[in-house]
Amino acid sequence: MVRHFLGMLVAMVVGMVALDPVWGLAVDLPDRADVGALVMATNMTIGMSLWMWFRRHPWREVVEMGAAMYVPFLVLLGPFWAGWVSGSFLMAAGHLLMLPCMALVMWRHRA
Repeated sequence: MVRHFLGMLVAMVVGMVALDPVWGLAVDLPDRADVGALVMATNMTIGMSLWMWFRRHPWREVVEMGAAMYVPFLVLLGPFWAGWVSGSFLMAAGHLLMLPCMALVMWRHRA
């Protein structure tokens, strides 16, 4: 499970690095932490989903892992919009909380 988790992290980083310039070319995104967090989650989810597809995971598992990538950010958007947390907290906490969310999904499908 650890090797699989590390492979997912590498795929997420590849997604971030490869897709970040594409967003800059495709659309003019506002420089806001909430937009940045969702774009970052999207980039990581695409990279991770492609890796899971390559490894022949069922689509249900791919969708569940994708949800694990977004849920922490979605939970934190309310406090961010209310002004209770900063943009840097949103990004850091979202990324940090993403890891146990991913681990829970992986544990659920450990077979």
